[in-house]
Amino acid sequence: MEIIEKLRVMLPHWIEHNRGHGKEFARWAEEIAATEPDLAKQLQRAVHSLEHAQEALEHALAQIGGPAEEAGGGHQHGHGHHHHH
Repeated sequence: MEIIEKLRVMLPHWIEHNRGHGKEFARWAEEIAATEPDLAKQLQRAVHSLEHAQEALEHALAQIGGPAEEAGGGHQHGHGHHHHH
């Protein structure tokens, strides 16, 4: 598979993954804001950074023609990390 086709598969995953982390950071920032405002501010900074990353990833995906069309829906891949919440 050529690099552009790989990116057309991976970018949508990265976009969704990034979106999920941003929501999680925002939720934690809201929970801690009353007792730890400086910590909440740092988490909000992370949310804003992810928003900028999100925009860049979405532009990259658009630039290469959008997501790959997948027969049978979904794709299998290993992205090399696990979540511990």
